[in-house]
Amino acid sequence: MQRWTDLTGVDPRFGPTVVTIGVFDGVHRGHQRVLARTRELAREHGARSVVVTFDPHPASVVRPEAVPPLLATVERRLELFEAYGMDGVVVVPFDKERSREPAEEFVRELVRALRPVAVVVGDDFRFGHKAAGNVDLLRTLGAELGFTVEGLARAAKVPSTADPAPDPAPGDAATADVPVDAVSSTAVRDRLAAGDVAGARALLGHTFRVDGVVVEGAHRGRELGFPTANVPSSTALALPADGVYAGWLRVADVDAPGPQVFPAAISVGTNPQFGNEPRRVESYVLDRDDLDLYGRPVAVEFVDRVRGQETYDSVDALVTQIRADVERVRRLLAADQADRPV
Repeated sequence: MQRWTDLTGVDPRFGPTVVTIGVFDGVHRGHQRVLARTRELAREHGARSVVVTFDPHPASVVRPEAVPPLLATVERRLELFEAYGMDGVVVVPFDKERSREPAEEFVRELVRALRPVAVVVGDDFRFGHKAAGNVDLLRTLGAELGFTVEGLARAAKVPSTADPAPDPAPGDAATADVPVDAVSSTAVRDRLAAGDVAGARALLGHTFRVDGVVVEGAHRGRELGFPTANVPSSTALALPADGVYAGWLRVADVDAPGPQVFPAAISVGTNPQFGNEPRRVESYVLDRDDLDLYGRPVAVEFVDRVRGQETYDSVDALVTQIRADVERVRRLLAADQADRPV
């Protein structure tokens, strides 16, 4: 997948293209439907499929008081675009100047850079200064500038079991004959806020994860017999509700082409047992006390919830509970039959 950091940097030889435009926060199943249709049209036209996305989130510029916690970093979105088969992605820097750009000028800039034969967006897509542009305006401009437009509803088939293979084809057995739900980034955030990471995974179509660099903590986990890899939280990114979860810790391996993946018991919270501390994500790799992960980038992936955050009468009682948590995590991960997330 080719990547550019602005429309002006696109190789003029790259087109013609079929383009989809949006933030794609989380790259959930509704987004995947748009990506799949973009790829399908690109194949029909002998063109290349391209995502045009924005960083930072436009709301952080035009309505900073209302910007939601994001479900994925821009790096994670790029990883998912590539995993779902896109040929290229343009990350448009969004700032005050861009926010004042008229909708028509943005479309003309898009045409100059990418030579689209078709554009695919969500049916609620808005763009341009004061969000004046919509799908109808896009169709009008397309008729003038030589591209067709499809506006797709966000509805997508949500399986009752988590994680089929990424982006199944229409009619795939993994998503057939199940209720249709309105999939949105807000719905995913709501499930995470309730601690329902399995439900969030069903809406996303891949496991929700938190990316970060492991920092040194108070070594309390090691003293208790459960050393953890600690990742600080960011108010800009969504987190599951405080509690204990089963999941996977993915560690970039400098000596191998892919990451190492470890089963993990994950704690999200403020350590109220020892006095409230800054919120963080702590991962205990099952049965391992020999890993040196300080300074390493990791991805913490959430499979299922074990319990909420609690305090105990004594440290011994806490350790007893952690042992029970670890065994519960072991069973949950053993039962997790879904494909490993991308």
